[in-house]
Amino acid sequence: MMSPIRSLAALAALLAATPVLAAWPERSVTLVVPFAAGGNTDSIARITAEWLTAQLKQTVVVDNRPGANGAIAAEHVARAKPDGYTLFMATLPQMAIVPHLQKVRYDAVKDFAPVSIVATNEFALAVAANMPAKSLQDVVAHVKNHPGTVAYASAGTGSVSHLTMAMFTKTAGLSMIHAPYKGGAPALADVLGGQVPFYFGNVAEIIPYAQSSKLKVLAVSGPKRAPEFPNVPTVAEQGYPGFSTQTWNGVAAPAATPPEIVRQLADSIALAVKDKTFVAKLAAIGVEPLGNTPAEFSQKIVTDNQQWAAAVKDSGAVLQ
Repeated sequence: MMSPIRSLAALAALLAATPVLAAWPERSVTLVVPFAAGGNTDSIARITAEWLTAQLKQTVVVDNRPGANGAIAAEHVARAKPDGYTLFMATLPQMAIVPHLQKVRYDAVKDFAPVSIVATNEFALAVAANMPAKSLQDVVAHVKNHPGTVAYASAGTGSVSHLTMAMFTKTAGLSMIHAPYKGGAPALADVLGGQVPFYFGNVAEIIPYAQSSKLKVLAVSGPKRAPEFPNVPTVAEQGYPGFSTQTWNGVAAPAATPPEIVRQLADSIALAVKDKTFVAKLAAIGVEPLGNTPAEFSQKIVTDNQQWAAAVKDSGAVLQ
């Protein structure tokens, strides 16, 4: 039988070898963003970093690492030390679309410890103000009367805007021409100019043009109406039940990050999405707060991979 002195010595040695998670974070934390500064994801990351800085009592630094459709940032975080000091502002494309479009050196399901989705937003089907279409039914009728000749713009091959429209054309039995652009701005420019009639774009980028009556919004892609367009029915409401697409931005850590750290971060985000100031900052850029649990976020990544893998396959999209 071990003596009391030996027992105490053994316990002391064990405690000395065990990381004191309660001390985390003892230095600054890095939040890696998969896109360049200035876009919606970067804005959400900076709003989140500001909140976490106050909550954690340590600076959370935003590190923009664009490239390879966000895969560079995702790979960096997946390979980082799982100590809570490197986090990822994960978005739907890196976690559920890009792995089905190109070769990546990470597994979206296995290589991350999801923390919480911070914000979500739908996509809006926009047409130029001088277009005669007044509803989604009008769009469908027009395309069916001109099969294979009507184009739709997207922010690029394999983008959420492309795949959302590709999913809808399949659902509605339409034949359309895909006109990919290098981002949402040039796509919108040609829709505004009348060169391309339709564009399923991010709600945030559509808002200013809809408010100035330069674009008409005929449908939103989410499961419910967008707060920015309360009078615009969803695709599902207009005769296509079950149709739903959304994009999201959430915090994830490398796999094997201690559960205590993941829980602490998730608890902080849960507080954020109930804070009026935080929510107002998100609303200003056209996104809605969510704040789900690590388990819910994990399941979301799994189910979204199933949905978007099918969308990629049906669209025939391939990136090199």
